[in-house]
Amino acid sequence: MILTVDIGNTNMEFGIFENNQLKANFRLVTNRTVTSDEIGLFMTQFFSIHKITTDEIEDIIIGSVVPQVMFSVSNAMRKYIGKDPLIVGENIQINMKNNYHNPKEVGADRLISAYTAFQKYGGPVIIVDFGTATTFDLVGEDGAYEGGTIYPGIKISIEALTQNTAKLPTIEFQAPGTVIGRDTITSMQSGAVYGYVGAVTYLIQKMNDELGKKAFVVATGGLSTLIYENSNCIDKIDKTLMLEGLMKIYQDFCHA
Repeated sequence: MILTVDIGNTNMEFGIFENNQLKANFRLVTNRTVTSDEIGLFMTQFFSIHKITTDEIEDIIIGSVVPQVMFSVSNAMRKYIGKDPLIVGENIQINMKNNYHNPKEVGADRLISAYTAFQKYGGPVIIVDFGTATTFDLVGEDGAYEGGTIYPGIKISIEALTQNTAKLPTIEFQAPGTVIGRDTITSMQSGAVYGYVGAVTYLIQKMNDELGKKAFVVATGGLSTLIYENSNCIDKIDKTLMLEGLMKIYQDFCHA
């Protein structure tokens, strides 16, 4: 079994793969002050529920955009599983042409999803990741990472609106069914959902225009389904893209 760990700004997601299939996964909130013992206890509870022993874990691979938690996570793996983890961008590299002016500026998460999406869907492909920030990444027909767009995340946008206005309440992010809201909450939901859909649609359209052809569009992240249901610009939802990507990278660059 292979343990994959995707560490994002909001959540850490752990996945167990057996025979290249995702057997089980769970999430923790990304807490920058978390200790290795806290992570270790959550992992061992998770293993126990699924009747997995630490001896069954052959290897660990981590993709992270949060350096502050890496010491605790890595130490937890050594202490509770007895293995040093493979870390994308450190002791394991993705063999992918990167056309960014400074390739080191591209986060590990963006390269993992770009590499995996190309392997699964071919190119050109646009990957839209609805995370803390919403990222749009383009991989060309030849499999090269071409670049993309970073846009404020949905939750960040709503929090900024409510925190900086005196009378606007906190809202649930859901489609109100109408653009013309007739109360404050539905008016805010309308702007948040349909406004965000409009931004996503426009950015994908502009990327296609610059590319000169229509790319296949795959979306991932917790709120991808809601955007997909209210737009016609996304071809596929793939919520396990990052975990599958870590497993794919392990296969391709550790055991090729």
